[in-house]
Amino acid sequence: MDMELAVKSIAAFVFVMGLMYLLSYALKKIGIAGQGMLTGAKRRLKVVEFLPLDQRRKLVLIRRDQKEFLLVLGPNGETLVESNITAPADNVVELPQKEAKNG
Repeated sequence: MDMELAVKSIAAFVFVMGLMYLLSYALKKIGIAGQGMLTGAKRRLKVVEFLPLDQRRKLVLIRRDQKEFLLVLGPNGETLVESNITAPADNVVELPQKEAKNG
């Protein structure tokens, strides 16, 4: 009886994990999962890099359009360290434009 219960439990676990994988795959295929709802050139925000300062805080560099912002994120809130940093030209990644379909 105990062996039967163990096999049923493992089979149920594998089944549920498989369903979760299929759902994840489907969401990625239709474009719902990911870093945001916008795709292609419409995306304006990007986390350039982050650095853990200690166990509770981290330093984050965020780019919006052609400006960068340096933030410290922690459990007590966010602190803006520096704003309106001009993004370096060699570090800017241009996203590919989607071609418009003529109907």
